[in-house]
Amino acid sequence: MVTLPCTAVLFDVDGTLVDSTPLVEAAARVWAAEYGLDADEFLSGAHGRRTSDRVADFLPADRVAAATARLDALEAERTDGITALPGALALLTAMNGMPWAMVTSMDKEQLRVRTGVAGVPLPPVVITAEDVPRGKPDPTGYLLGASRLGVDPSACVVIEDAPAGIAAGRAAGATVLAVATSHDRSELTAAHAVVADLTHVATGPGGLRLAR
Repeated sequence: MVTLPCTAVLFDVDGTLVDSTPLVEAAARVWAAEYGLDADEFLSGAHGRRTSDRVADFLPADRVAAATARLDALEAERTDGITALPGALALLTAMNGMPWAMVTSMDKEQLRVRTGVAGVPLPPVVITAEDVPRGKPDPTGYLLGASRLGVDPSACVVIEDAPAGIAAGRAAGATVLAVATSHDRSELTAAHAVVADLTHVATGPGGLRLAR
């Protein structure tokens, strides 16, 4: 067992606690066709980032808001394929009083729907896309999450699945644990530690315990 010392945990959601990959990819392919874009290229760098930030990589600024709304609407049309990722529910129900928050690139409605379908509980502190001026890899979301928990970011473990989120957690000054649920381990090397999924994580005295 390896222990990551912390007094609080900041969880990413999509790809870390919840898997909504099928609906996200299906919606993106419809959307990309409508806008004359390559869906694979769009999806290649979309995971872990706010939709509006990724859309802005492809479209002029004056088209981003409408295009983002369209993609959000396409995603909202379906909930098939949404599931809790391995170990997520067990870990969240066994935090043993350790404070935790969610910091996600999803908007509030997406978060409500996807966690609801997956059966993942929402904590009192939730940071969504609407709460920050800049999305991951900017650290603002994680800094805000730690602040609302009343904990210094350096005393937090951030759990992430995507390179953009890992960069955000490290920039916030937190210890970052990556789960290899959406990306190959070779893409997660900037994290302090990597596990296959949350079945390898448990709370323990003084922090999170990792089974290797």
